Parts: sequence; C-alpha cells; structure tokens
Amino acid sequence: MSAAGATSTLVRPRAAGRAVVNVVVGISVLYTLLPVLWLLLASTKTRDALFSSNVLSLGHFSFVSNLRDLFASDGGLYLRWYGNSLLYAVLGAAIGSMVSIACGYAFDKYRFRHKEKMFGLVLAAVMVPQTVLALPLYLIASGTGIVNTFWSVFIPVLFNPFGVYLGRVFSQGYVPGEVLEAARVDGAGELATYFRVSLRMLGPGLVTVFLFQLTAIWNNFFLPMVMLSNQNLYPVSLGIYTWNSSVGVSPEYYPLVLMGSLLAIVPLILAFALLQRFWRSGLTAGAVK
Repeated sequence: MSAAGATSTLVRPRAAGRAVVNVVVGISVLYTLLPVLWLLLASTKTRDALFSSNVLSLGHFSFVSNLRDLFASDGGLYLRWYGNSLLYAVLGAAIGSMVSIACGYAFDKYRFRHKEKMFGLVLAAVMVPQTVLALPLYLIASGTGIVNTFWSVFIPVLFNPFGVYLGRVFSQGYVPGEVLEAARVDGAGELATYFRVSLRMLGPGLVTVFLFQLTAIWNNFFLPMVMLSNQNLYPVSLGIYTWNSSVGVSPEYYPLVLMGSLLAIVPLILAFALLQRFWRSGLTAGAVK
C-alpha cells in the first residue's frame, strides 16, 4: 500500500470519529437547551395561549404583562422569595466555600491524630443524599427552637463535605509546601500564612467550590419544605412549587409559574458566565505540573 493510501485510511476513521462526536455533542446541546427554549417561549404567552397549546406560535405575546403580574401577585411575594434565595445562596455559598477550603487546607497541610479516618468520614458523608438528612436536621432544629426561621435553612447549607474534599484537592495542587516553609521562616504565623499566602493561591479553588455550592443552595428544595411554613421565608424554588400546586384551582398562576421559573435561572447563568475563567482553571488543578 502506498504512503498516500495509508494516510487516507487513517484520515477517514478520524473524520468519522470526529463526526460522531459532533453529532453526540449536538444532541446533548439540544437536549439541554430545548427545555430552556420552551420555557422562554411559554413565559411570553397569555394564559389562554398556554392552555390551548399555542406555545410555539408567534402570537399572543404577553411577556411584559406576565412580568408585571408576577411582581404584583400576592403583594409582591415573588420578590421576597427571590431575595430570600439570593440571601440563602450567595451568603451561604460564600461562607460555606470559605469553611470548606479552610477544612480541606487543614486536612492537606497539617498532621493531627486520626486525620485520615476523619477524612474518610468526610468522603462517606459525600455519598449520603441530602434528603436523608432532612428529618434529622428538622429534629435538631426543633430541639433548638429554630424551626420556621431563617437559620433553620441557612445553617445546614454552610457545611459541604464535597467542598471539603475539593478543598484538599486544590490545596495539594495549588499550595506548595516550600512556600509555606518560606513564610514561616519569615516569621508569619499560621493564620497570617493562610490568609496572606495560601488563600490567594487557592482563589480558583475557592471560586469553584463557591459555584458548586451556589448551585446546590439555589436549587435546594426539600430542606426548606421541611423546615419552613411561613411563606415569607420561602426560597424561590419552594415558592414556585406552591404556586404550581395551586394551578388546578387558580389557573391564573400558570403564567406566573413559567415567568418565575425563567427568572429563577438568571442568577446561575450570570454566576457561571462571570466566574467561568476561574472555574475552568480550578477544574484543572494539578493537571499540569
């Protein structure tokens, strides 16, 4: 076989493989984006158009009216839910990511008794579904008298075993031991070394853990449903669920549910878009030496 023929034989499987990959990626993108596209189109329709299955038509445009009704419904309750979700998610993710990174850093850089056994418990906690913990957390909150308060939802989301695991991985990949030794030789204490040296190196890891925790808290549903009975404390996910449960009796909530769901995904899109470069570098921690 000539060299040209061999080269042609090699190129064809590569081209076929590339085409298969492109098809799979295209199908995956469509599978992901089509529900979002449907939600975007449905949120612009009137109630009558929604119930008559005219979602994909270009008529019955009512985006501004739906938005106005959403903010005015039940005395502006949706805005309160939205603010609650921002408070739970942004503040909780910020504090929780700091706690996770600090714990992971301690597991990586310090020696203490039963360290690996304790880290094994952290890994075991990663595999426990959050829904399993809802009832024990409720009993604890009930015993301490914080059920149906802001704290009953906020405190549990501050502790993330998976974030601790990621914190240790990032510490191993980003913080060389030689840098810490140099800081100690210069007279810096452990806290000063962590906040002035290590935490700056752990910036990409901190952002990565923050994004994961922000997404988890924003989408948190079961824990607020168990803990809260006061609608003024609901996050947006639980609030939309209560409206959706009322659609059968009050059909006017249907456009509000769709518009509220559309607005609910905006903060996550903005967070990933603004912090994407930090997140990408965080995911490659330790991949290149």
